[in-house]
Amino acid sequence: MRSANPALNNNTFRNTRRFSGTEAMTIDGTVNKTALGLLLLMTTAIYSWNNPATALMLFWPITIFTFILLMITIFNKKAAPYTVPLYCLAEGVVLGGISAMVDAMYPGIANQAIFLTFGILTALLLLYKSRLIAVTDNFRLGVFSATFGILIVYVLNMILSFFGISFMGSLFGNGTTGILFSLFVIGIASMNLVLDFDFIEQGAENGAPKYMEWYGAFGLMITLIWLYIEILNLLMKLRSRR
Repeated sequence: MRSANPALNNNTFRNTRRFSGTEAMTIDGTVNKTALGLLLLMTTAIYSWNNPATALMLFWPITIFTFILLMITIFNKKAAPYTVPLYCLAEGVVLGGISAMVDAMYPGIANQAIFLTFGILTALLLLYKSRLIAVTDNFRLGVFSATFGILIVYVLNMILSFFGISFMGSLFGNGTTGILFSLFVIGIASMNLVLDFDFIEQGAENGAPKYMEWYGAFGLMITLIWLYIEILNLLMKLRSRR
C-alpha cells in the first residue's frame, strides 16, 4: 500500500497487529474524525477571516507550529488523536487569513475555491465508491512520481526566490503556461484524494488500531488543504487576466 500523501505512506500500517471490534479502525470512524477536523478548521478560519490583521501577525508562528505538529504526527501516530485537532485549529487560522486577504483583492474568490474543493472531493468519492477509478500499482506510482516532482519544483522556486532568482517563472504566472501548470497540480492533488480513500479502506480492512482513524483523517486534511490552496491560486491567475 502506498500513497503520495506524506502522512499516508507505505509504512503507515506496518508493524501493527490486527485489531477488531471497538479497538479497530473503521471507515465510518475516519469519516467522522475528518468531519470533526473540518469543523475545527472552519471555526478558526472564520475567526481569522474576521480578524485578518491578527492572522497576518500570527502567520509564521502558526506555520512553524503546524509543521512541528505534522512531524510529531507522522513519526508518532499514536499521538494523532491529540495532535490532529490542534493541527486543524492552527491551519484554520492560516487559511482563514490567506482567504480573507485574497478575497479582498478578488471578491467572492474564497467561496468559489471552497465550493470547487468540496465538489471535487464529492465527485471523486462517488467515482471511487462506484469503482469507476481503479487504484492500481501503476496508478499509485504515477501519482507519487508527479507529486514528488511538483514538490521539487516548489522547493527550488522557494529557495531561489530568496536570492531574487526566478525559477521557471512562467509556471507561476497568469499566462497560459501558468494556468495549465495549475490545472495539472490540481489534477494530481485530486488523484491523491483517491489514493487516500484507498489507503484508509485498506487500513480498515486490515484491522488497524483505532487511533489510525485520526491519522487517516490527518492525511485527508493535508490533501484537502493542498487542493484548496491550488484551486485558490488558479482562480487568482484567472481573475488577474481580466
